[in-house]
Amino acid sequence: MTTTQQTPAATGRPARPARPPKPGAPRPRKRQLAPYMLLLPAIAILLLALGYPIVWQIITSMQHFGLAQQFGQPAPFVWFENYVTLFSDPYMWIVVGRSIAFCLVTAAVTVIIGVGLALLMTGVHAVVRVILQIALLLAWAMPVVAAMTVWNWLFDWRRGLVNNVLSSWGLDFQGHNWLQNPLSFFFVAMIIVVWMSVPFVAFSVYAGLTQVSGEVLEAAQMDGARGFQRLRYIILPMIRPVLGIVLLLQIIWDLRVFTQIKLLQDKGSIASETNLLGTYIYQLGVGSSDFAMASAVSVFVLILTVALSWFYVRSLIKEDES
Repeated sequence: MTTTQQTPAATGRPARPARPPKPGAPRPRKRQLAPYMLLLPAIAILLLALGYPIVWQIITSMQHFGLAQQFGQPAPFVWFENYVTLFSDPYMWIVVGRSIAFCLVTAAVTVIIGVGLALLMTGVHAVVRVILQIALLLAWAMPVVAAMTVWNWLFDWRRGLVNNVLSSWGLDFQGHNWLQNPLSFFFVAMIIVVWMSVPFVAFSVYAGLTQVSGEVLEAAQMDGARGFQRLRYIILPMIRPVLGIVLLLQIIWDLRVFTQIKLLQDKGSIASETNLLGTYIYQLGVGSSDFAMASAVSVFVLILTVALSWFYVRSLIKEDES
């Protein structure tokens, strides 16, 4: 005996309405293929432009380069022997610690000064703001080598302007070599890197500040909130995404800084006491022709960069999924 399923119309009973989704319950997202297909050309270009050098670095880091390879002999594979040698070298970890400390301090100082200049641009007259923006743009657009020529002259130990000014104030800086001591060397390097990076931070944060509602700030001011309170509880939380990406980019750039450090080293400092990861890779690859160890350090820098930026990238993924 078979049973037939009767529809609501056949039984004379009204159809039950569909249950509305519970309030607050997440709705399932529809996966569409078109956006991913549009991303394929950009992904292919990135894989060709960035994937090949990374793969080449990884392969080279597992080979051995000696005197025979300079005469055309193929480099033999030693697999992870270079990494074992690298990680067991105490000097390598000194350079890593020095580089991380330098990039974190420099990035923090850059962001603080950049936020201050951005706040200054929002509070001054239009003419002063334009003059300040032009000055920042010129500092940002100046070529690194040309800027380093000026900075090397400013801190020159024989006829530098900084020593002359400090000596005229009664301080004993006549003939002082800023680049000989590692601590003063990195102080000068930090000034130069911050000077070149502040314009980017200032313009980015200023663009974020223009999106802060003036009505919200006026309401907070009427409620008795002072300037620092408005900055801490209203402005900074509203521009937090901008500050996060700017700080992340600064950490990545300052970790890979090379030109400023190398030109300062060529001016008269001891390279072994002032090496960062960028100059250390240059010293291994170009100076010692040890391309395998230089590639191994380069791969390590890539992993270190991903590790330092992973927390922010993870927060972005969580915000996108929510």
